[in-house]
Amino acid sequence: MAKWLLVDGFNLAYRCFYAVPELTRSDGFPTGALHGWVKSLWRLEDQEKPQATLVFFDLGGAQDRLALHAEYKANREEMPEPLQKQIEPIKAFTRAMGLVGIEQDGVESDDLLASQARSLARDGHDVLIVSADKDFAQIVDDRIRILLPPPSANPKLGWRVLDAAGVREKFGVPPELIADYLALVGDTADNIPGIDGVGPKTASKWLLEHRSLEGVIANAASLKPERFQAAIQSDADRLRKNLKLTTLNLALPTVAAQPAEVRAAELFRLLAEMEMKTALAEARTRYEQRELF
Repeated sequence: MAKWLLVDGFNLAYRCFYAVPELTRSDGFPTGALHGWVKSLWRLEDQEKPQATLVFFDLGGAQDRLALHAEYKANREEMPEPLQKQIEPIKAFTRAMGLVGIEQDGVESDDLLASQARSLARDGHDVLIVSADKDFAQIVDDRIRILLPPPSANPKLGWRVLDAAGVREKFGVPPELIADYLALVGDTADNIPGIDGVGPKTASKWLLEHRSLEGVIANAASLKPERFQAAIQSDADRLRKNLKLTTLNLALPTVAAQPAEVRAAELFRLLAEMEMKTALAEARTRYEQRELF
C-alpha cells in the first residue's frame, strides 16, 4: 500500500508563523507563515515521498467536548492577527499545491485527522501524522506514527518519527493508555485539569499496574502515595469526564483515499501575488512540466 501524510494544519501554521513572524509583503501584508508553510510542506514531501498529503484545519466549536466541559480550551489566547490574516491564503496555497484541505464546522480537526488515520491504516496504508500534539500518541500503532517537528530549542534535530516504542519511552505508557494518562495528569493546552500533584511518573505507574483509568479508580483505596487515595475517590466522576475529553473520536466521516492534482498556474499566481519570489522560482522548477489547471 501507500504512505500518507496527515498534517495538523494549525499546529504547523503556528510553528511557521513564529519562525518568521515579521516577514511582510511590500504593502505590509504578513507573509512569514506563508513562506514557512510552503517550505515545510515541500521539505516533508521530498523527505517522505507520500502518495498524498491531507491537511486538517479547525473551524472552531468543539461542540461535544464543550458540552462536557464549558471551559474546554478557554485558556487559549486569540490567534495573533498577522497569522489570522494568513490562514485563508494558507488554505489557498494548500489546495493549489495538490494537498487536500479538510475541515468541518463544530468538529475538532484532531478528531477528523485521527478518524482518517485509522481508516487509512485499516486499509493497509502507512500514515505519518505531522504534529506536535500529544493527543495523537493514543492512535500510534504499527501503521500510524507521528512526525514530530524539530524542537525550537534544538532545530538541528530535524523531524523525528515517534512510533509505539517512542510513545512508551516518552510518556511511560503505551499508546492505548495515553487518553487515560492525560485524564489523570491533565492537559493544560486544552484546559483539562488533572488530579493536583499527580505527575507523569505517578500516573504511568498506576496505569501500568491497573491497566486503565477505571482500574485506577477501582483501586483508589490502595494507591501509593496514600495522599492521593481520597482525591481519586472523590474526583472519580470528573476523571471519567476527563477521559471523554482526552479520547479522540475515531468514528467521523473520512475522505476518499486518493491524491489531488497540483494546480500549478494557480500556485504560481498566488506566490507572485504574495511577492514570494524565491518560492515562486522553486515552484516553477517543481511543477512547470505538469499540466496547468
